[in-house]
Amino acid sequence: MIRKFISRVLGRSTPTDAVEPAIIPVEQHGLQRDQISRACRRTIETLQESGYQAYVVGGAVRDLLAGLTPKDFDVATNATPEQVRQSFRRARIIGRRFQIVHVGIGAETIEVTTFRGHHGDDAGSHGQVDEQGRVLRDNVFGSQSEDAARRDFTVNALYYDPACENIVDYHHGVADLQQKTLRMIGDPRTRYREDPVRMLRAVRLAAKLGLSIDPAARRPIREMADLIGNVPPSRLFDEMLKLLTSGHAVRCVSQLREEGLHRGLLPLLDVILEHPVGERFVILALETTDQRVREGKPVSPGFLFASLLWHEVLAKWAALQKDAESPSSHVLFFQAMDEVIEVQGEKLAITRRIAGDMKDIWALQPRFQQRSGKRAYGILQQPRFKAGYDFLLLRTLAGEVESEIGNWWTDFLHADDESRASMVLGQAGETTRKRRRRRRSVRASGVEKTD
Repeated sequence: MIRKFISRVLGRSTPTDAVEPAIIPVEQHGLQRDQISRACRRTIETLQESGYQAYVVGGAVRDLLAGLTPKDFDVATNATPEQVRQSFRRARIIGRRFQIVHVGIGAETIEVTTFRGHHGDDAGSHGQVDEQGRVLRDNVFGSQSEDAARRDFTVNALYYDPACENIVDYHHGVADLQQKTLRMIGDPRTRYREDPVRMLRAVRLAAKLGLSIDPAARRPIREMADLIGNVPPSRLFDEMLKLLTSGHAVRCVSQLREEGLHRGLLPLLDVILEHPVGERFVILALETTDQRVREGKPVSPGFLFASLLWHEVLAKWAALQKDAESPSSHVLFFQAMDEVIEVQGEKLAITRRIAGDMKDIWALQPRFQQRSGKRAYGILQQPRFKAGYDFLLLRTLAGEVESEIGNWWTDFLHADDESRASMVLGQAGETTRKRRRRRRSVRASGVEKTD
């Protein structure tokens, strides 16, 4: 009794905790086995035939109960990673913080995790936390009950057995989902110290599932937000990418501001939420991303981050031009790109490939003004033209670029060879007329150009 009381106070389960789960039959929850992917069902069948426990776990169960289509299916088992690997022809162990197994069946990869146990003082060398309580190493295995207690939110601690179609629910996750509540398992402060990314995850899941964050889980977020600075940039980038491609990015970003998770912690969010000049453009970019996700279309991280940071690049470029004495505007534009990406890299580990895509999209924007001679054809042949063109249309929609420019490139893109040649010649003539008008204006003002 005393151990259970201490466990509840600390917000974690100990190996001796014996929580009796609710076994919810299919007649009550309605989740059918044929809603689970074939590869996932086959993985579970193989493990169960080998004498192990195995369940669909976490997000897939949660999303199916909420009427959403899961992006992937994860499996939890009492088999160790080595035992899982030996049970399949195509399987490999990955991970350092906590080992998992990737099982390949057909074109699908199923992530299989061993039930996790208590990672406190009695976990020995297999569990490790830093001075702030963040879990660094977590290769501690345990029972299904312990595994459920180790999960973050009640709606993520659901286990589905396709064989009997029952849901095993240790923490009333099904009821919380029905009541539209996102509730933390254990003491929220302890859980946030273990993994500060859970604060971002709370915002993402609440927005995605239309849930209200339980007050006990919400209250500590603002005062503990600085712990996010202790998270490795690569993990932070992964979580931010999930948040921004959740299909509810506009709602997520708005709630991040409400919870105080943006200021000073994530430079990217500082830019998004504190840059009034580009606010309309950013909202349009996020709305476009949300729409693509809902339609099942792919989302380019490079395009997304290029959109979010575009006005920071413009601001940096303007500042560099103001202070510069000799470098060309073109050189300073590329310098501005590099500096903006470098600042973001201190918190978010934007990959080199994504950063390259962002710079290609940005670099095309000034060139879209060049529509005469061979320049237009050269721009059309650029590898990232389509992304740059979509970016231009977004700028046009935001009122940042004249609609005539966006319309011209749309017509040029879809025109035949003869029409394109005519458009380029017409644009060349217009450019010549503009130059003549400028020269006449200079002469009329009495200012002559001297060598």
